[in-house]
Amino acid sequence: MDSQATSPTPDLSPRNAPRPPSRLTLPVVLVGVGLVAMSISGTAIALPSIGRELDASGSALNWVVAGYNLAFAAMTLIAGAAADRAGRRRIFIIASVVFSGGFLATALAPSIMVVDIARVVSGIGGAGVMAAGGALLASSYEGAARNRAFAFMGTMAGVGIAVGPTVVGALMALTGWRGSFITFAVLGALIAGGAARLQETHADHNRTDWLGSLLFVVTLSAFMFALLEAPEVGWAHPMTLLAFAVGVVALVLFAIAQRRSASPLLAPELVSDRGFMGWCLATLTTSIGFLGALVFLPTYLQAVAGHTPAAAGLTMLLLTAPVLVTPTLAVTLVNRGISARLLIMSALVLVVAGNFSLVVLGPENTTALVAVPLLLIGVGMGASFGITDGQAMALAPARLVGTAAGFLNTLRGAAEALVIAVFSASLIGFLADRLGDSGHAADVAAGNLDTTATSAHGAEVDAFTSSWHLTQIGVGSVCLLMSVVVALLLLVPSRGPRVNEDEDHLSVDSN
Repeated sequence: MDSQATSPTPDLSPRNAPRPPSRLTLPVVLVGVGLVAMSISGTAIALPSIGRELDASGSALNWVVAGYNLAFAAMTLIAGAAADRAGRRRIFIIASVVFSGGFLATALAPSIMVVDIARVVSGIGGAGVMAAGGALLASSYEGAARNRAFAFMGTMAGVGIAVGPTVVGALMALTGWRGSFITFAVLGALIAGGAARLQETHADHNRTDWLGSLLFVVTLSAFMFALLEAPEVGWAHPMTLLAFAVGVVALVLFAIAQRRSASPLLAPELVSDRGFMGWCLATLTTSIGFLGALVFLPTYLQAVAGHTPAAAGLTMLLLTAPVLVTPTLAVTLVNRGISARLLIMSALVLVVAGNFSLVVLGPENTTALVAVPLLLIGVGMGASFGITDGQAMALAPARLVGTAAGFLNTLRGAAEALVIAVFSASLIGFLADRLGDSGHAADVAAGNLDTTATSAHGAEVDAFTSSWHLTQIGVGSVCLLMSVVVALLLLVPSRGPRVNEDEDHLSVDSN
């Protein structure tokens, strides 16, 4: 998101010369980014425990993760615009308090409904921390210092995603799931306190497509609601049909609003650019291939393989740890002359292969069976982290870099939110087909297996495992199809010369 202010030429007299950024700016923002990233990747470890204590399963339990991701995706652009207008420090502080309050409310929640609402609140706060944090860095640093600051921000996000499941698993072993959420609430409050000492910056001249933002939120929310609720109430239920209808109408209105807006969220120049859309779809594909395993595998590890939360968190390092290393490696290879297109296609191959390979998942020797598939997906996702954003932004006109960044982040966030809904619907649907009861299927998907009867438990394990296999085949197929589209957009040349569309050259592509 572009957070640089457009302002009159400043008075450069000593009295009015811009002050250097506070020493706390970078550490406060980085801790906030890391905390938000950990909360995104780590919450899934707590789902089985939350479900057992609050007697929740199915869509009600899935909203614990999906509600957070939905709010995060929907509010990122709005939070960034609010930061530019109301003040980046102010929005960062408010967002940190909201984030912290949501986690505290979750920890104290007496019912799953309260947990779901509190998670949406935390997602709104997380979006504000990320958006306002990036804006603080962009407005506080210049040149090489800014590049270093954003490199640190990307690294901290990767660290948070990588260690999130492990940290949450360890906290649960010490304090239980409620204690782990209280820990996040305390850290969020400390971040807000640290941000109070930062300098304030504004960008009063930035314009925001508020109508487009509202329609985007309605569209995404309606589709997610339909996908999460349909497996339990039925795909032909009036509530499901109404939600889909609202989503379709909002999507049509969103498309119309984008064509007429003076500052659209989806600039036509970007959407029509083959290279830009190719890189956006590439990051979308790796996110789809990564998130299903990240969110839903911990439940299988604990319910079927018998892992403790801490052990499940350690197993998930096979998926998340490569994100710490491969982004830097991918950038280094590109800087040394390796084609970024070749690297992203290799990353997509790894993600596709890893998802198809997860059909080996089973109740015995589970960690050993999934080690290679998880590593393949993690390496592919990490390589994508390292190069897709930079390659996409290099193709955006200078006047649209803010729009391009917002589009890319919103697309990724929306995809992650929808992946949770679709994966959940598919898994419960396959389980319902095997078990003959959608309510029973929702309980099994939540990790609530029968432990009193050996035969019943075995049937549930078999159903859970086969449903996982079928869902992963679906995820792998979607990733494969999207990878083919990415290859067509990035590798098949369009007619006429293209300027700056080849990541390996800074001049007109003459091939």
